[in-house]
Amino acid sequence: MAFKLAACAEMLWSEKPIEWRASRLHERGLGVGLWNLPDHDLAKLAKTGANFTIANGYVHGRLADSEGADMLLSSAAQVIEMGKRISVDRYNLHGTGLGDGGIPIWQHEVITGDMWLKAQETLHRICDLAEAEGVTFTLENLNLLDHPGCPFGKTEDVLALVSSVNRPQLRINLDLYHTQIGEGDLIRWCEKCLPWIGEVQVADNPGRCEPGTGEIAYQSIAHALQEMGYDGPVGLEAFAQSDPEVALDQFVSAFTLA
Repeated sequence: MAFKLAACAEMLWSEKPIEWRASRLHERGLGVGLWNLPDHDLAKLAKTGANFTIANGYVHGRLADSEGADMLLSSAAQVIEMGKRISVDRYNLHGTGLGDGGIPIWQHEVITGDMWLKAQETLHRICDLAEAEGVTFTLENLNLLDHPGCPFGKTEDVLALVSSVNRPQLRINLDLYHTQIGEGDLIRWCEKCLPWIGEVQVADNPGRCEPGTGEIAYQSIAHALQEMGYDGPVGLEAFAQSDPEVALDQFVSAFTLA
């Protein structure tokens, strides 16, 4: 049993064109994660032959109010059309759009009952779209130190939403870097989220660099995930502390088990 490994092209080799980065990841046998598809020349990316595993599933919108939900659904439909050009089939969401420096555009310290109900309704609408288009959406947790006031950013909130919607078109993007900062106890969060995980994303803490540069014992987590029976996508969403090739070596080593 082996994990399906990928890396976020946006965060590595920042001096290189994005299509060069995608080609290099493909040469290394890794899938390619992207952020905002409208930022890129999709024709050039398609020519790389890379396996594009995940991209942001929206440009504008939010989960928990009517205006934001309509924006999100419209934006998601447009992004899916773009993603068809490079065969993306998994799209990532957050509780709200993120602005400069990852600061949430729509900030709320308290999530009301009405907001929970609206977010569930919005996610059902997202699932209807995903079912029609043959794709999957993930909802990602974000730590609230780096993303203050992000609605539904906590790991427990993402789990509560995805499990309550409980449809195959919506999974959890369990970002363990964010969970480490927000909650810790990573292996038990993996166990709790396991039935709904669509991707596990990793970076070490502090620094958001590759495994082995911080406090997280990623090989232990890899073994635990294997013992749980998880063999799905694992994505490196991290900066390289120095050399991106070394960063990728350390990531692959941490998640390649005998």
